[in-house]
Amino acid sequence: MLCLSDIYIPSCNMAALKYLKGFGKNFISIQRSATNLKRNVASLNTVQLRFNSSASEETRPEPCQSDSMLDIGTRRIFSEEHDMFRRSVRKFFQERVVPFHTQWEKDGQVSREVWQQAGEQGLLGISTPTEFGGLGGDFLSSAIALEEQGYANASGLGFSLHSDIVMPYLWRYGSKEQIEKYMPIMMNGTCITAIAMTEPSAGSDLQGIKTKAVKDGDDWILNGSKVFITNGYMCDMCVVVAITDGTAKSTSHGISLFLVDADKPGFKKGKKLNKIGAKAQDTAELFFEDVRLPSSALLGKENHGFYYLMQELPRERLLIIIYAQAQAEFMFEETRKYVKERKAFGKTLSNLQTIQHKLAEMKSEIAVGRAFTDMCLDLYNKGELDSSTASIGKYWLSEMQNRIATQCLQLHGGWGYMMEYPIARSFLDARVQPIYGGANEIMKELIARQIIMD
Repeated sequence: MLCLSDIYIPSCNMAALKYLKGFGKNFISIQRSATNLKRNVASLNTVQLRFNSSASEETRPEPCQSDSMLDIGTRRIFSEEHDMFRRSVRKFFQERVVPFHTQWEKDGQVSREVWQQAGEQGLLGISTPTEFGGLGGDFLSSAIALEEQGYANASGLGFSLHSDIVMPYLWRYGSKEQIEKYMPIMMNGTCITAIAMTEPSAGSDLQGIKTKAVKDGDDWILNGSKVFITNGYMCDMCVVVAITDGTAKSTSHGISLFLVDADKPGFKKGKKLNKIGAKAQDTAELFFEDVRLPSSALLGKENHGFYYLMQELPRERLLIIIYAQAQAEFMFEETRKYVKERKAFGKTLSNLQTIQHKLAEMKSEIAVGRAFTDMCLDLYNKGELDSSTASIGKYWLSEMQNRIATQCLQLHGGWGYMMEYPIARSFLDARVQPIYGGANEIMKELIARQIIMD
């Protein structure tokens, strides 16, 4: 460290000043330079002290630097408080979810009990502000819950859609009466929710929807159908996207959102859809036949629905990013464990150079994905995650998840094709990620618009 005493600055007296009379101006300049030097040295010392203090603090390794990518206590975006929360969430999934998930896959849905248990554990509405009845945690805590679901390989639970998609619509755009009616029962898990956007003829293009709500006095009459609705079969309330002004200059200017209770006459649920993956997730068709809704069922302002949806889409895509990354890390660790145990040609698979190189390739790709995912989380926390960046993440991470799934299954050989091995479930579950939340082809369109815009 630099010390001020190391620098000799001559003092001056009257005699010296008289002697230097002809050089007075130069001497004053030298004096000023010395004073500035003092200040600069002091500033450098302050910076060095801060640097030394920061360096002495314990640093958090990144997952690629840890023994396992699933280790708790990694990643600079998290704190010790987050680690404590993660431990409790991991315990919940290992005790309350993993032992029952295979049966839930056979049933085509999870149990209502696990929803209520999640409510009791504080796993619903984690980042919903306390003034609206939520837990008031940060979004990083919500991300932890979703990551742990990915690490548990438990695709059947719709907690994140309920808490991180539906709830924000309610507390951001809902009336006081709507919040007071739904938030308590959503928080305790007795009211399961869904959001109904997609229709048989309208997927990524929301402006192609046909479901309509027509005014009848003070009420609304809702007619139409929705498909591929997560939590659809079990939902007790659904946010429904419908056209309310067919004469608007574009469909986007005539869309509204409605809160529709499942017990409303005319609201019918189709059978649980038979998907290739996410077998325990109750995905269903929903039908609305002359469903009469009071004016209080309108969420937010009339004809503002499309705007609300666009505002929330980056968050929805971030959730897909988070789960894709977590699943990639889970699959890698499952495969690493398998190749270190499985023997072929008199040695374990991990001793074969071709296997080692494949593991190296996958770890590198997953490490890059983790860096981008955490950047997106940091941007979202600051309110800076834009649509283009979210689209980049959703596109690349969901594709990466599928590449990792294919390679990990291949390294399992024939056993990877058997459903009793976790990699088989992960492989099947991964396929929907590039499709929902906006197909990846649409993501490329959104990314390209930002690239070529004037």
